Amino acid sequence: MKEHLINKIQKLSEQMGKYNLAENMLLLNSRRYLLINFWSGLSRGVGTILGATILGAIIIMILQKLVVLNLPLVGDFIAGLVRIVLEHL
Repeated sequence: MKEHLINKIQKLSEQMGKYNLAENMLLLNSRRYLLINFWSGLSRGVGTILGATILGAIIIMILQKLVVLNLPLVGDFIAGLVRIVLEHL
């Protein structure tokens, strides 16, 4: 039983080594490597910007709704924040 598991682990290790080797061989082409990194960086940056914009808009909408509730201290603080944000847009 023990030898069977050892053989399975060795086969799995060999297969993983083959897959990594094949993947690395594809990436050795420097033009392809640069293109992959360029597009992944570009998509990561665009996603970050879009996510931050949507999150900021949602927060501003929530803050505006809280101002309408007219809570004494919180309402004035939030109104000031919303005013500052809207001035800088």
